[in-house]
Amino acid sequence: MKHLPPVDAVPIRTRRRGVFMETLPPPPAPLPRFKVEVPPPDLSAWREGNCGIPGVMHFESRRVGPHVVVVCLIHGNEYTGAIVMDELLRARIRPATGRLSVIFANIGALAQFDPERPVASRFIDEDMNRVWSEDTLHGARSSHELDRARQILPVIHTADILMDLHSMLWPGRPLILSGRAARGITLAQQIDATGLIVADDGHADGTRLIDFARFSSPHTQARACLLEAGQHWQVQTLHTARRAVRALLRPSCLLTGNIQKTWEVEKTIAETPPTPRMRCMVVTDLVRAQSSRFTFVSPFCGGDIIAQRGTLLARDGDDEIRTPYDDCMLVMPNLRPGRGQTALRLARHVP
Repeated sequence: MKHLPPVDAVPIRTRRRGVFMETLPPPPAPLPRFKVEVPPPDLSAWREGNCGIPGVMHFESRRVGPHVVVVCLIHGNEYTGAIVMDELLRARIRPATGRLSVIFANIGALAQFDPERPVASRFIDEDMNRVWSEDTLHGARSSHELDRARQILPVIHTADILMDLHSMLWPGRPLILSGRAARGITLAQQIDATGLIVADDGHADGTRLIDFARFSSPHTQARACLLEAGQHWQVQTLHTARRAVRALLRPSCLLTGNIQKTWEVEKTIAETPPTPRMRCMVVTDLVRAQSSRFTFVSPFCGGDIIAQRGTLLARDGDDEIRTPYDDCMLVMPNLRPGRGQTALRLARHVP
């Protein structure tokens, strides 16, 4: 899927002139104090798993159907999805057709969660959502997250449908990342829990789980998407994650326990705002911080749409970052990026 920039697009990155260049960059601004409204779950019941792989719960029906895989805790401090899956497992969810696997990916990082330092438990050694290339998985390098990815790889290799549950550090509109594959976009449309789908190419510094070859290769039919349910540790984020998981599992799963009591479905639905009208956006540009002085001119939120092309968004050292076209959506801006990290993605609407 190729999207050519408009003929009248303006450059995203331009060099400022006549600006004094500091010899030393200023220290990064401290992170704000984030409110933890939702405490982490107790996952001790699922730590050993039930299929020979720790942290993996696997169930099979007697009827032919797809293998649906729900992954949570790729990042240890993003535990909203783990709460949802813990609730469903305690309610004895089972597949009516096919197979269902629930993967608690990084319980070790979750164990380090500290409400006073809630960002520190994102991972132990490295970002687990950057290790999913074949070269990395089958290479000689070792880390806590990479070894864990290899451990759960047999489940990933057999997934027909996969949803990866995440949340966001900075405020922003919930969304589903579908990757570029048309089948991933179709899956996101079927779930339709956020009203916003973003098709993108991932990150330059590593391969995400949803971009793993099984889900991105033209030679397979397996499909995957990633839910960004909202800001970390917020009650509304939990509601969005529940809605997305219900939509994913409804066609193939059933409950044998009292979900009204354990999940409070009716209460959740009543508290959850209606899903807005669906929009599909395509990322056209990814902006990486090239210096340690990348700063936004305003505290933008993910999902903000900038009406006019050429609008100043940020400064990266002596460079200015501007919108290349009208009605440009900012996708998950990182308000404090390190050098080399993705600072934001720019997207436009696909009719």
